Amino acid sequence: MKSTDIKLDFCPFCNGSEFIEGKQSGHACISGCENVWSSMDLYHVICRDCGSVVRSYVKDPEKLLKRQDRKRD
Repeated sequence: MKSTDIKLDFCPFCNGSEFIEGKQSGHACISGCENVWSSMDLYHVICRDCGSVVRSYVKDPEKLLKRQDRKRD
């Protein structure tokens, strides 16, 4: 399952049903613990009603691993 396939129906904080997506990049990028040279933007799904961040994810988590530890395609 890809991170973009996950569907949120309701906000767990206010039961709102509308969400927006934001991207955190620059100095706020995330990097793997063992592969600090590879960083990725962090995406957030935000409830439009209450502003809570209800989900955070990276689009390709395999890139956070060292090349030899990645799944083979």
